[in-house]
Amino acid sequence: MKYATLGELMLRLSTPDNSVFCQAQSFDVVYGGGEANVAVSLANYGCDALFLSAIPNNDIGQAAINSLRQYGVDTSRILRQGNRLGIYYLQTGASMRPSKVIYDRAGSAIAEAKPEDFNFDALLEGVSWLHISGITPALSASCAEITGLALKKAKEKGIITSFDLNFRSKLWTKEEAQACLVPLMEYVDYAIGNEEDAQNCLGFHMEGDVTKGKLDVNEYEKMLAALCKQYGFKGAATSLRESHSATHNGWAGALYTEGKFYLSKHYEINPIIDRVGGGDSFSSGLIYGLTHYDSKQQAIEFAVAASALKQTIPGDYNHVGVKEVETLMGGDGSGRVQR
Repeated sequence: MKYATLGELMLRLSTPDNSVFCQAQSFDVVYGGGEANVAVSLANYGCDALFLSAIPNNDIGQAAINSLRQYGVDTSRILRQGNRLGIYYLQTGASMRPSKVIYDRAGSAIAEAKPEDFNFDALLEGVSWLHISGITPALSASCAEITGLALKKAKEKGIITSFDLNFRSKLWTKEEAQACLVPLMEYVDYAIGNEEDAQNCLGFHMEGDVTKGKLDVNEYEKMLAALCKQYGFKGAATSLRESHSATHNGWAGALYTEGKFYLSKHYEINPIIDRVGGGDSFSSGLIYGLTHYDSKQQAIEFAVAASALKQTIPGDYNHVGVKEVETLMGGDGSGRVQR
């Protein structure tokens, strides 16, 4: 089974040792991006993972591609074009101080790519599952069109599709997001997103305040069921994050599919090392779980365990394999040294 993801691969520059931007004399360099993170996770699970994008044909673009290749991601269908790789700056939070992200991605290769650059008949050849997030169509009007073309072609080819709503207020408004994404949902099989994503991207409203640190699971069940009913999704899933502080979160997840609701076990992640990519590791874990386990409960358990582990690892990518995730799923979260 071949899995494809479509999106932007970026250069990430983060402040070292939890310093703030005004203190930084240097930055730590890694590469990442929503759909690229998903592809790396799937490759680490032993899957045939393909990443689709447009990346400049220069040394920085090559370094970014190499960051995917070292984990076994298929980069052979990436378009080499454009003038620059998108950049984002990360200031990692601690305790009550939140993390901050500054984007410098305007004019990136993928943002300036044209729909005619992507021959999805060829690019999706042999693909069984396509994953995209709401970040990609937010990059530019042409990226929104490219996203639509990819989803429509996938539906035409009988490819399963998943879509992480992933609203980014620094990229577009909720009105722009809804105008673009609502019409695309008919081409999506599995939707992934929390309550804020559902509200901003699809206009759904859910009771409760996630900033209070306590979540009402019943409201999430209603939300996921309503999403499936309205858009005809095969399934809808959400992570459940209780934000006690920037470095201490409660973590769980829920899946609604085939008329049933599945709630995962709960984890306390303390301390969080790097929460960037946590949602992407949830998405990739869910995709893996849905295609490798007969039990839907196991699928959501895998997604949550994988994403909990990711938040203990610096960088965008999740560097764990199936055995490590299944060990945590089985209840071993002791952190004891393995000899």
